[in-house]
Amino acid sequence: MKGSYRIVVQNAKVRYDFEVRRNITVVKGDSATGKTTLVEMVREYYEDGEESGISLSCEKECAVLQGRDWESSLENKTDCIIFIDEGNRFVHSREFARAIQKTDNYYVIVTREGLVNLPYSAEEIYGIRESGKYASVKQVYHELYHLYGETNNKQIVPSKIIVEDSNSGYEFFHGLSENKKYTVTSANGKSNIFSEILKSMGEERLLIIADGAAFGSEMDRVMKLAKDMQNVILYLPESFEWLILKSGIVDDKEVRKILEAPQDHIECGTYFSWERFFTALLVQKTEQSYLQYTKRKLNPVYLQKREQELICKQMEQIELL
Repeated sequence: MKGSYRIVVQNAKVRYDFEVRRNITVVKGDSATGKTTLVEMVREYYEDGEESGISLSCEKECAVLQGRDWESSLENKTDCIIFIDEGNRFVHSREFARAIQKTDNYYVIVTREGLVNLPYSAEEIYGIRESGKYASVKQVYHELYHLYGETNNKQIVPSKIIVEDSNSGYEFFHGLSENKKYTVTSANGKSNIFSEILKSMGEERLLIIADGAAFGSEMDRVMKLAKDMQNVILYLPESFEWLILKSGIVDDKEVRKILEAPQDHIECGTYFSWERFFTALLVQKTEQSYLQYTKRKLNPVYLQKREQELICKQMEQIELL
């Protein structure tokens, strides 16, 4: 399953109108914000159709997954948008994470907690805001987050960079730091970024670089900590490989088309996260060329001046060169 899909669910009292474009969409919010109502309306329509007093418009079938028999129910779902309410604790389990990797469904998960076993995007976290009889599903976070006061469109020069990656991405940013006034360290995984920020509380300007395509579960605690510290810049491109592809170093017509609308090209049953897709795409497009890319070890060509400049140009308002 790939593509973006508009979902309109409504009855006489409330209307939800939103779009999903990845395999995992997370809907957050406190009690009484309409999250459970959304899932319940989908369930009622799935079971009773128009007799429920609910109308649902979507190109794909929409269903609800719940209860102790969720595994057997999931086996019967394919090419479907599946809603899950926060009362179903199985969404936090490793068993659920493993199970949905084998499917070609999209999932809309209502939860107030981070889902640590799922690699979902920071861009696909939404909150529900009600206005009269209409409820809008609004994006909570965006690709680039500036938390260091007011940037006033000026270039931000970090004093320290914490990189999620410990392989090629880290090697690139560590290579940039040579003879610069900032230092670079690897967090060795997204779950360690929170503790690395705590260790760096004395830094003047702390830049965090992580793969936004899979950073969703860490957003709540990292954002809260960053706001308290007032000196943190959080930059979340889809992935380091996405940055390279977006830079134009790989001059390829198909790559440019994919980057315009990735959701139309990424089969969720094949690639559980966009980060995996962009890695595979970059490896494929550079195979047996001077730009040949591997995730484990950075090709030195990416540290040449021209390549450095093209990649860093994508990081608007952040000065690393």
